[in-house]
Order: sequence, then C-alpha cells, then structure tokens
Amino acid sequence: MNEKEKLELIIKTLDSKRAEDIQAIGISDLTILADYFVIANGTSNTHTRTLADEVEFVMSQKGTEPLRREADTGNTWIILDYGDIIVHVFYKEARNFYKLESLWADGELLDISELITEE
Repeated sequence: MNEKEKLELIIKTLDSKRAEDIQAIGISDLTILADYFVIANGTSNTHTRTLADEVEFVMSQKGTEPLRREADTGNTWIILDYGDIIVHVFYKEARNFYKLESLWADGELLDISELITEE
C-alpha cells in the first residue's frame, strides 16, 4: 500500500466512525518525523480510543501495523505512528489545549473534502 492509499484509508476510517474536524497536514518540507500528520478528535475518551482502535484495525487488515502507539492514561491523545504518516486522535478539549495545527501551521493543509462525508 502506497503513502496516498494509506492516507486516504486513515481519513475514511476516521470519518466512518464520526471523528470530528479531520485534518491532514503535509509536513515533509518541515521535518524528518513524517510526511503527513492526520489530526482528528472524538467526542469522549471512549470515542477517542475507538477511533484510534478502528484505524489500527483497518490498517492491520491491509497488512500495515503501526511502528508505535502512544496514549496518555486518560485516552485524551492517542498517537499512531506509521512512519510516513502519524495519526493524532484527541479528545476535543485536549485538542483545543495543545493546538497541534497551530504548531505545524507552516505545513501544507490538504484538501480532504472528497474523502469525508458532509453531514
């Protein structure tokens, strides 16, 4: 599975489980950490954990395992590291507190509107 296919699958999976405010940021020109960040949030700690679990499950079904999974004790911020793509799933209040998008504002905000459903 190539990078674009992984990115699309991650975004569609988050959307299918009703993740809020999904964003994809191209960061390859800014850092060697990864090529993309995918950021989304859940409406509760349980929803946040479910979103991360579903991404990990779907990617695993396609033969791609995360290199690392990190989570705080309250499941307010879960990180799935796929090497070229790092997925950040937040609880809404934690996302507002950390403002990760602001820290990476120099990155390229990708248009993912064709990958997500409008409500």
